[in-house]
Amino acid sequence: MRRPGSLLLLVPTRSYREGDFLAAAHRLGVDVIVGSDLCHTVEERVGAPEGHVSLDYRRPDRAANVIVALAHERPIAGVVPGDDGTAVMAAIAAEQLGLPHNPPDAARRAGAKHLQRAVLRAAGVPVPPFALHTLAEGSEHAAATSPYPCVLKPVGLSGSRGVIRADDPASFAAAFRRIQGILRRARSERKAQPEGAGEAILVEGFVPGPEVALEGLLRDGELEVLALFDKPDPLDGPFFEETLYITPSRHPTAMQAAAAEAVARGCAALGLVEGPVHAELRLSPAGPVVLEIAARSIGGLCSRTLRFGAGMALEELVIAHAVGLPLERFRREARAAGVMMLPIPRPGVLRAVEGVAEAKAVPLVEDVVVTVPLGREVTPLPEGDAYLGFAFARGDAPAEVEGALRAAQARLRFDIVPQLPIA
Repeated sequence: MRRPGSLLLLVPTRSYREGDFLAAAHRLGVDVIVGSDLCHTVEERVGAPEGHVSLDYRRPDRAANVIVALAHERPIAGVVPGDDGTAVMAAIAAEQLGLPHNPPDAARRAGAKHLQRAVLRAAGVPVPPFALHTLAEGSEHAAATSPYPCVLKPVGLSGSRGVIRADDPASFAAAFRRIQGILRRARSERKAQPEGAGEAILVEGFVPGPEVALEGLLRDGELEVLALFDKPDPLDGPFFEETLYITPSRHPTAMQAAAAEAVARGCAALGLVEGPVHAELRLSPAGPVVLEIAARSIGGLCSRTLRFGAGMALEELVIAHAVGLPLERFRREARAAGVMMLPIPRPGVLRAVEGVAEAKAVPLVEDVVVTVPLGREVTPLPEGDAYLGFAFARGDAPAEVEGALRAAQARLRFDIVPQLPIA
């Protein structure tokens, strides 16, 4: 039964997701309040946009108090986190408002890379071998005690930002220094992080095998798998920039079932019980290995690949679940679908984009969206945290969709010029 009130959508000001969530809410007839990380100083000077409330993402407990106070004036029927940094805030606020929610401690466990792995390992869920090292201890001891090849991950950053493979102590030391620089630059960003996350690096043993991503929805502790995405491009390093997501998966049915079972066990171990889940796994020769379980839906514009029932979007499912709209069992559409995340090839300023019309004309391609404005400085991974845009395709078979997306990417030309030095 639908609960009275508005949906509180927690999305950062830089997020790609707000527009798709708002469109989905409009189709469902659900009123929305957007809780953003707009700087309070800016809000005081120019005012928050209509329908928005400014929250301090760095202090989830304080932000939750603001949300509870807001609910006295404008009832809230459900809370949806739009990214990793808002999952804890959403859990705290929903708990205080008496709404279905993940326990805040479960959201914290999911949002802390090292703690998540420790909990999963203790529960017998397959994870890579791992160890946590602080920046203060330096790289020498860490390099001497790490397995090779290994992957260094800053625990305070999301996606593939700062994630670097090392094959020996020399490349380990170089990666360690590079991540130190990335973390120094990231400290000025208004992003929620677990305490001490900006001072630590997680080192994992590299797991061979293809990667997959699982999109799911938890309802009263039961995981419903919405889609399993293949990542056809090998992610072997030295950096781990994602490109293609294709669904349905072409891996053996037994392997797909094992991946879903590992994620379900992982969610139970972490204590996650309600709402969207996005998980990343490696399909190793010994079976699926969990790399990450996040208490939120897929990032960027990638959700546009997913349609359910009679064309329902992923955001509609997430919103309907959050506010208590009737939601029976559902199935993803039968057709294959995919997205190409357009990588940034080199640093500089994006001066021009050519070939968009030609890319859109490729058979099976539905849309090509360039998300970076012209004149904006762009930075590739591992320092950067964005893509140039997204291309989408849909067809009868995964291989056809993959081919269409590769053909579309080949038609795009990005004119990126060096940034002028500042005197």
